[in-house]
Amino acid sequence: MKVIVAAAGTAGHINPAIAIANKIKKENPNSEIIFLGTSRGLENDLVPRAGYSLKTIEAYGLSKNISLQSIKNNIRTLKGVSQAKKIVKEFLPDIVIGTGGYICGAAILAAKKYKIPTLLHESNAFPGKAVKMLSKKVDTILISFEEARKNLPNAKNIVLTGTPTKIKNLNLNKTQKNEILRKMGLKQDKPTVLIFGGSQGAKAINDVIVEIINKKMYKNYQIIWAPGPIQFDIVKRHIKNMSKLKDVKIVPYIYNMEEVMNACDLVIARSGAMTITEVSIVGKPSIFIPLPHVSNNHQEYNAKVLENVGAAKIILNKDLTPELLNKEIEQIISDEKNIITMGENAKKIAVNNVEDKIYKEIEKLVKK
Repeated sequence: MKVIVAAAGTAGHINPAIAIANKIKKENPNSEIIFLGTSRGLENDLVPRAGYSLKTIEAYGLSKNISLQSIKNNIRTLKGVSQAKKIVKEFLPDIVIGTGGYICGAAILAAKKYKIPTLLHESNAFPGKAVKMLSKKVDTILISFEEARKNLPNAKNIVLTGTPTKIKNLNLNKTQKNEILRKMGLKQDKPTVLIFGGSQGAKAINDVIVEIINKKMYKNYQIIWAPGPIQFDIVKRHIKNMSKLKDVKIVPYIYNMEEVMNACDLVIARSGAMTITEVSIVGKPSIFIPLPHVSNNHQEYNAKVLENVGAAKIILNKDLTPELLNKEIEQIISDEKNIITMGENAKKIAVNNVEDKIYKEIEKLVKK
């Protein structure tokens, strides 16, 4: 099988793309797979690191606003479509797959010119502009949340598959959970709150957690917190008596996220599609602070998927204060039955056998 995978920009687009490519390689070891991206995004690090070849083109989000820069970007994007057509013509793939973002437009249009089957994967509950724009043209759209379906009325074929992720439910027993906490220097008899803001961190969340720690508001729970590599040193400077902190573990980045998420009792984070997927798979109650000013406000839509089933609370960025966040934490962790109920509710939206379902749809299009 020969495959072109279009993924650019953020890890939220690129990691699912790599997971799909890995599944194809697992099922068809002789498959030839190349990635299509830009020279600017994380794909330049993540794709080669995963062992795949990356071809780059010029691609920007098309803008209706008239400015010198937007005109230049629109011209570059049109040039990128020509570049994509050349790559597709030379490689002649059996299928072109996109995982969202502006790169998908050029990839899908190029594939259509040569009558090559196309597939898009949408991770968010509210589909992005590129996926909505291409919904009439693409053969199949895979969605992660059922809520996305109603926003793609013109799509030919929509299949609920979920989003591929490395995080699994480990079904830890008490001894295993306590061992993970012990290794992190934390207690085994206190509710554990996991806090993170993505690979880049989240300043609004970090500022509030600094206050909660400095004011010692976390008396009834302990904290595992990843402020992000970029903000870690800033956070350390603002924490009082950092070396004497008890019941708090602060690290730049959590490399064993699967273990930590399975061992914690509550998750506090932004509400990117991958985080929603991971929380639902592991089955944890959560408090989401959606990132504001993102396309279509999709992070708030993502968070509502879990809020609607009684698995999460939402605090908008503009309302976020140490007092409000601490109050919400206390309400959840003070009732062990509530923790269990919210966790079980989170599992209701989890989709199992994600990679198998995605591969099945790929096979259908290639055989057709």
